[in-house]
Amino acid sequence: MMNDGLKITDQDIQECITHLQNLIRINTTNPPGNELEACKYIAKILKKEKIDYHILEPVPERGNLIARLSGDGSEQPLLLTSHLDVVPAETKKWMTDPFSGEEKDGFIWGRGAVDMKHMSAMELCVFLKAHREKIPLKRDLILAAVADEETGCDYGSKWLVNHHSDLIRAEYALNEVGAFSLPIDKKVFYPIGVAEKGSCWLRIIATGKTGHTSLPQDEQALANLGLAAHKLANTSLPFHSSKPARKFIDCLAKHQPFPKNLILKGIQKRFCSNFVLNKIFPDKERARNFHSMFHNLATPTVFHSGSKINVIASKAEMLVDGRVLPGQSTDEFIQEVKALIGPGFQIEILKAQEPIITNYKNEFYKLLENTLIKHDPGAIPVPFLIPGYTDAKHYSRLGIKCYGFTPMKLPPDISFGSLFHGHDERIPVASIDFGLRVLWDVIVGSST
Repeated sequence: MMNDGLKITDQDIQECITHLQNLIRINTTNPPGNELEACKYIAKILKKEKIDYHILEPVPERGNLIARLSGDGSEQPLLLTSHLDVVPAETKKWMTDPFSGEEKDGFIWGRGAVDMKHMSAMELCVFLKAHREKIPLKRDLILAAVADEETGCDYGSKWLVNHHSDLIRAEYALNEVGAFSLPIDKKVFYPIGVAEKGSCWLRIIATGKTGHTSLPQDEQALANLGLAAHKLANTSLPFHSSKPARKFIDCLAKHQPFPKNLILKGIQKRFCSNFVLNKIFPDKERARNFHSMFHNLATPTVFHSGSKINVIASKAEMLVDGRVLPGQSTDEFIQEVKALIGPGFQIEILKAQEPIITNYKNEFYKLLENTLIKHDPGAIPVPFLIPGYTDAKHYSRLGIKCYGFTPMKLPPDISFGSLFHGHDERIPVASIDFGLRVLWDVIVGSST
């Protein structure tokens, strides 16, 4: 039976909330990032506790913080990782200042509340508690708060893996996008990230005739590129099935009554998937999420063309964010894009990262499942394919088994996906309470 020292207290919860609010108030919008300021905030706390740390800057102001609590070495280390950078916020479209960290209506509001400064705060707090309670660790605990995840990890996890792998090498890592509550009818599932799509950022270039706008031309670069963008945004790329996606859907279907179980299983059938999602599935937001698990995606995001309103530009460029399923290569993805938009375009790869799949048939993964069930009896943990990319792309190159595990129990009327990168990003205070308790029990269970 745990003694009181090995339990999360109300004081621990309040400390975590304070750290989250303070981290939100440090504007780490990427670009430019400025993660160094957040590193200094964490470093000040660690220094007060007499815990050694490293702050590493690949370039000025782009900080990565690494700290370690030593175990007895009988087990390999556990990496607690989070990224400190956040995406831009359109301040005028928020109900609160996105960098206020305000507590309002039972939520902590601000950019990074979910993606992912709440995990930075929770990991910091369990790390501090393990140190304060002097729990006997079998494995080292490594705390990593890194830069630049939102724009490709060049100054964060990628740089650390390439230049300081000795500081972060571990057997397992707890990372973002997973262990959030997903209610479906009367069941509550907790997806745990065990795989993620690859990323492939493209520049698509169209060329055409130039001239004065008073004499319209055919073969207009911008118009042709606009048509290509419309196709990419409104036409599905081909269906592909992968083991992680099938496992996720099978687990959901197993716990649903007839005929809902058949409807769910229909999502993973090539001949009827789009019909089920578009015509039968009632929740359109969830349908989009399921669709992404069986299709590569190519999303137009940025256009560049011309400099004068009365001149037809001879060149137009479009940036496209591509997401590639496990089992698919970058070359296969580009061939799908070419087949959809047609000939006459030049395609350049700006950055590509391969999909990853993590083995989850082990005792550590079982601990993650059992801990969620302990804190939410009746919960159903399920392996999950993350539709985006995370720092796991680079940690996995060291052989680290990375799991998306940022535990959150959300109100039924709030979906996890809607909180990412949107206006009014916020996290319930009750989710911090739940998440910190779950995370602490995982640390104790895996390390003592």
